[in-house]
Amino acid sequence: MNAMKKVSFLFCILVLSTTMLFGQAAGPKFEFVEESIDLGTYYTDNLDVIKLEIEFENKGDQPLTVSSVRGCCGTRITGWTREPIKPGEKGTITAEFRPAPRAHSISRTVTAMSNDPSGQKIFRIRGKVEDPTTGFNPVPENKAPTAR
Repeated sequence: MNAMKKVSFLFCILVLSTTMLFGQAAGPKFEFVEESIDLGTYYTDNLDVIKLEIEFENKGDQPLTVSSVRGCCGTRITGWTREPIKPGEKGTITAEFRPAPRAHSISRTVTAMSNDPSGQKIFRIRGKVEDPTTGFNPVPENKAPTAR
């Protein structure tokens, strides 16, 4: 009788392990092709609108539908693939923004909502804007730095 309990217990463990292993792939799965982008350095005397095309893929086994996309910090979302994306296929999000004409770090995000059960996905945009004559954090020559 004791051996039967052990066999039953091991069988239950095997069934649960198999269910957990194979059950996670069901449904759509939103995944950015790259999780972030480093734009490098831009200069204050030569700034224009920065336009991005962000690729994503459906790594799941059912169609993926992106319901909304939003950008932070003045990032405009100009479009995204709205029709359902079949498993293994790719879609795009297009975004644009104009950096402020001063030395600063660029740190923005694009957030996509879809029917992926794991929830929203965030794409990160990084870079920097420098003054071409004085470097990243310019201090005017006629003004002493102030302590705060």
